[in-house]
Amino acid sequence: MKLATLKADNRDGVLVVVSKDLSRAVRVRSIAPTLQCAIENWHSAEPELEACYQALNAGEMAGDFPFVSQEAAAPLPRAYQWCDASAFLNHGKLMQQAFNLPAHEDAETTPLMYQGASDDFLGPCDDICLPDEADGIDFEGEYGVIVDDIPLGCPADKATSHIRLLVLVNDVSLRAFAPREMKSGFGFLHAKPSSSFGPVAVTPDELGEHWRNGRIELPLQVSLNGEWFGSPNGREMSFSFGELIAHAAKTRRLGAGTIVGSGTVSNADRSAGSACITERRTIEIIDNGVPSTPFLKFGDCVRMQVLDPHGVSVFGDIEQTVRPS
Repeated sequence: MKLATLKADNRDGVLVVVSKDLSRAVRVRSIAPTLQCAIENWHSAEPELEACYQALNAGEMAGDFPFVSQEAAAPLPRAYQWCDASAFLNHGKLMQQAFNLPAHEDAETTPLMYQGASDDFLGPCDDICLPDEADGIDFEGEYGVIVDDIPLGCPADKATSHIRLLVLVNDVSLRAFAPREMKSGFGFLHAKPSSSFGPVAVTPDELGEHWRNGRIELPLQVSLNGEWFGSPNGREMSFSFGELIAHAAKTRRLGAGTIVGSGTVSNADRSAGSACITERRTIEIIDNGVPSTPFLKFGDCVRMQVLDPHGVSVFGDIEQTVRPS
């Protein structure tokens, strides 16, 4: 099943069911007015939403209309919690090699994770408006999951069953602020402005065999100003989403609608390219001693998409232009 949120005259938008090929949509207010409402009442809402999805795909749904990504907000325009990890150890190892950083003692067993701002997510085609190019504007292609209520101390093998939807994320970053904020020990604030999301959230069954062991095993394709930047595959995720959820829930409950991110998708094979500028710059430092790829400038356009083996877009496209605020 595929779900999206259309922009409306309220903060949470309007929930719609979207066809598998992303061409049609239908409003489902009688089932759930918003995606947050659907997640909070998933056991009762899901069967009715699924019935709408099947009818929509069969061309039997009254009141359907063309789905336009530009009219979509983030699937959850605001969320109660956004926990973003760094679950691809290859990304961290490249950073350590380039900058001669010490390895984390428990890097292989305990994921890195921070709690980011979740009150103002961007839609898939919204401009990325920021104050200054000198802040080191970067994109980060990630996968994420939306969960229902997670009990405190939920183990990884049970956490996966709480995953309701999968999403595509552009975790916008300002690299100039990161070193100081990491050294402070208090975590990111200025370095992490509003993140962006693909237009459509999908249930795990939509991926078939490509949702395996709590991982999205598909390449995340990134282009910058129309040129290929990378297409790393999510299968090399070092910690599964079940493990990430369990880590976040170690000392707290997670409310329905919490979003957990994978961190930058990264592969050991360099031919896969990169899903963020910083990783490419890191490789340039390792190879040449200095980086040569610049961070984003105003007017640059970033595009992200995930295609299934048949060439069908799974989440729809993120396509954003960087603008001065």
